[in-house]
Amino acid sequence: MALWIPITILAAFLQNIRSILQRQLKGRLGASGATLVRFLYGIPVASALVLILHIGFEASLPRLNFNFALWVMIAGLSQITAQVCLLMAFGFRNFTAATAYSRTEPAHAALLGFMVLGEKPNWLDGFAIMLAVAGVALISIAREKLEITGLTKAFTSKGALYGLASGAIFGLSAVSYRTASLAIEGSGYLMQAAVTLFFAVIFQSIVSLIFMAVAKRSELKAVFVHWRPGLLVGCVGAFTSFLWFAAITLQQAAIVKALAQIEMVFTYAATIFIFNESVNTKEVTGCLLIIAGIWALLY
Repeated sequence: MALWIPITILAAFLQNIRSILQRQLKGRLGASGATLVRFLYGIPVASALVLILHIGFEASLPRLNFNFALWVMIAGLSQITAQVCLLMAFGFRNFTAATAYSRTEPAHAALLGFMVLGEKPNWLDGFAIMLAVAGVALISIAREKLEITGLTKAFTSKGALYGLASGAIFGLSAVSYRTASLAIEGSGYLMQAAVTLFFAVIFQSIVSLIFMAVAKRSELKAVFVHWRPGLLVGCVGAFTSFLWFAAITLQQAAIVKALAQIEMVFTYAATIFIFNESVNTKEVTGCLLIIAGIWALLY
């Protein structure tokens, strides 16, 4: 089994946990505050990963360059924006539906990967991506009637627009992080991922802090008042990002994100057992399509 596969599955599982924790924090911190804790309180984990790899495993530190800095900034800003959009979507749709809209990410990543890096998935990878995205699309309209009015509402409501925007911008972020990580080749994929994460969370923390100091002072204060749950989100989020960066360093971002649709299975479990929200036949069918896409991708 290719190494990127178990790394991606573990990252998808942890991302679902992080999303649950952030959703619970949103009521106390607001969308911007719940986004900031992911980056600010992730700095200790990012620092520890670089030190452990450098000192404990004697991995050499990479030489930084302009391309790395540029793509880290593009990726970091994209990720902040996408995360805020996703948290806003949670306010309009249930946890499963909001997450489903954001899972259109592989289709966007495939397009952007081709445009930025010239990467083109083979026909089976493309088919797998289409199956997974079709499953996501079915989940996103599962609560609407299969008629023009219902379908229009499913894709034009505020929750849908926030969710779809999240997916598109997450796709840009994934491709940008892969481009940044590949710009510092030579130290091994784990060190490339750790260094990319380290500079990303510092940059994102600075940007978020400046924005909140100007526009969201009450939320900024709450970030430090509720530092304990924020620290948990930051630790889980940073390690999750490290796994994502490692996976997309080894494999095309679109393919990694297609496999990452397995997160929807974990999302259903959270929807049923944690949030006590019901699921219907269309959502189950959508989940099965996602699983079929994952199967096609792997086999």
